Amino acid sequence: MHASRLSRRAVLAGTAAAAALTTVPPLQGRAHAAGVTAATPSYRWRNAVIGGTGFITGVLFHPAVRGLAYARTDIGGAYRWDERAARWTPLTDHLGWDDWNLLGVESLAVDPAHPDRLYLALGTYAQAWAGNGAVLRSEDRGATWTRTDLTVKLGGNEDGRGAGERLLVDPRDSGTLWLGTRHDGLLKSSDRGATWAVASGFPATASASGQGVTFLAAVGRAVYAGWGDGDGTATAVNLYRTTDGTTWEPVPGQPTGTSAKVPIRAAHDRHTRELYVTYADAPGPNGQSAGSVHKLATATDRWTDVTPVQPGASDTFGYGGVDVDARRAGTVVVSTNNRWADGDTVFRSTDGGRTWASLKDVAVFDVSETPFLDWGEDRPKFGWWIQALALDPYDSKHLVYGTGATLYGTRDLRRWAPRIRGLEETAVRRLISPPAGEAHLISGLGDIGVMYHERLTASPSRGMATNPVFGSATGLAQAAAKPAYVVRAGWGDHGNGAYSHDGGRTWAPFTAQPDIAKNAPGPIATSADGGTLLWSFVHWDGTKYAAHRSTDNGATWSEVSSFPKGATPVADPADPTLFYAYDTDTGTLHASTDSGRSFTARAGGLPSGDDQFQLAAAPGRSGDLWLSVKWNGLYRSTDGGVTFAKVASCWASYTLGFGKAADGADYPAVYQVGSTETITAVYRSDDAAGTWVRINDDAHQWGWIGEVITGDPRVYGRVYLGTNGRGIQYGEPV
Repeated sequence: MHASRLSRRAVLAGTAAAAALTTVPPLQGRAHAAGVTAATPSYRWRNAVIGGTGFITGVLFHPAVRGLAYARTDIGGAYRWDERAARWTPLTDHLGWDDWNLLGVESLAVDPAHPDRLYLALGTYAQAWAGNGAVLRSEDRGATWTRTDLTVKLGGNEDGRGAGERLLVDPRDSGTLWLGTRHDGLLKSSDRGATWAVASGFPATASASGQGVTFLAAVGRAVYAGWGDGDGTATAVNLYRTTDGTTWEPVPGQPTGTSAKVPIRAAHDRHTRELYVTYADAPGPNGQSAGSVHKLATATDRWTDVTPVQPGASDTFGYGGVDVDARRAGTVVVSTNNRWADGDTVFRSTDGGRTWASLKDVAVFDVSETPFLDWGEDRPKFGWWIQALALDPYDSKHLVYGTGATLYGTRDLRRWAPRIRGLEETAVRRLISPPAGEAHLISGLGDIGVMYHERLTASPSRGMATNPVFGSATGLAQAAAKPAYVVRAGWGDHGNGAYSHDGGRTWAPFTAQPDIAKNAPGPIATSADGGTLLWSFVHWDGTKYAAHRSTDNGATWSEVSSFPKGATPVADPADPTLFYAYDTDTGTLHASTDSGRSFTARAGGLPSGDDQFQLAAAPGRSGDLWLSVKWNGLYRSTDGGVTFAKVASCWASYTLGFGKAADGADYPAVYQVGSTETITAVYRSDDAAGTWVRINDDAHQWGWIGEVITGDPRVYGRVYLGTNGRGIQYGEPV
């Protein structure tokens, strides 16, 4: 998963010098603007449970504390395992809007000698438009943090994100830390991560390929570093080591060739003094077609090829995860990765790699806790993108591995189930809270389509919406006057559009779809009575196409040439003949009064140039439109877009939605992610944006949250918020 997950590129402001320190969560400024209430209500924030849904890139058991483990994700932060509660606790929700790029975790590290110490290396993208990385360090297992901003970029959601831990506490000195980077070589800290400098003596030079140091591993008092920018030739070096913390040298005799081009992960068997290394021809998680497993006798520098199964022309894959049994000499597990022909698996050996058994061959899965994982026998049950693999150092049969969608665990090496409670990594694209019916929430998500949430505290029993199954959802809409009718759009294997006549419980594909829908499904809208559909089309590369209209539930479609290409259609909630669309290219509101047959321009001269501007219609009212234009503020029209007035109570608005009105109020509660003061946060207004009150707090910020928000029309104060990697958050007054 996550092949299509690109967090919004709200570029992180310039970072401080490497030595600058900030204790987080920070005490943020509250300089109130006119019209903003000072009192902050107490809200309780929780995840609407789905379970996982994203790429688990690393799991690390603490070697000295039974039951203590940590997990990292590519866009959703880090977690600590609570053994007593059998669930994961999020550790980075305090990171706010300006720090959105720090929700991707490049690496984590623990200190074997100091069990309460935890370190995180954060940075989602290493591209020029992304901000620099940061290191967080904790003395209380992630309950509180001290932060150091780096002068280099990290890539927790780049290729190679499933490689080994690039952050390491030196085995000789707990005050010394090492950090491998993608473009800037090896960094070293001599003050427990407070300051960083380039490690002198490290021989590998930076490369534009973006892999650099792929892992750091402690072997006794030595440190080994995998190097992922080699060319795979006989003279290439992909593994270095230091025995004194100063001098680095290539490890002699190391394997070469295509199948050993990129070292992915390493694990040390202290009983046999052997280092196991997995390799592939590419960093992964995509694009691997060859790989191998080798072990190094560290006392003699003798290498042995212990590859379980050699990839072939019709069965291409690399090797990913590796771990050793801390209690049993010679017991090791490795995982395949990107093996689509036969499906990925975990191999286990009890004799140092001389013989192997595939755990998939005897595996029995129970995914009842997260039903979306049950996709039928046409999908590889064992999972895909297996690079995170960890053995419990206190239980030889307790093994976990991450996939592109979940984390599986076993206690007997045969029966497997998700070990994902509390860990939610969904990238949320669309949300509907129906005015009536069984479900209070229907969600449109990145990678895992659409879900119908009968309860907020359990993974949806129907799993992903089927008939057809979508990868990522691009559109989701409900008929305002006929809420049993819901439509959805997205990337599907057997059609890219579907409808429901029972409020989203069950679905059927449109009988037909426009040709362009195959390659550019976009947002969709339905008229208030469900009689008209408008489907807009935008390719993933940004190319916009003409919208299409259907009045027979998707059996036939006709082009609407006057609709602004690529715009999001919005149906009037009270009048089924009215539709609206905002042309972000020209800053013009367009409207249709003939059920979407034709559109004409109304208000113009509004902000333009950003495809993410959002238009929303207030429920139960005709022509009451709200326009969120990011840092350009918030605008409102009460005449169907003929005129707009700027709302004075906030200076930025990124996404906006409505919920049940407060007692005695004559207007729905308005929720937004925006800025009424010095910070971007989640706000509610009970007086049609006359005043706002912040309803999240500094501990609940979740990075970038500008995609979607909606209130519950049946429960006052309840709000649903889409994040880009921390799932669906919902808040309620307490």
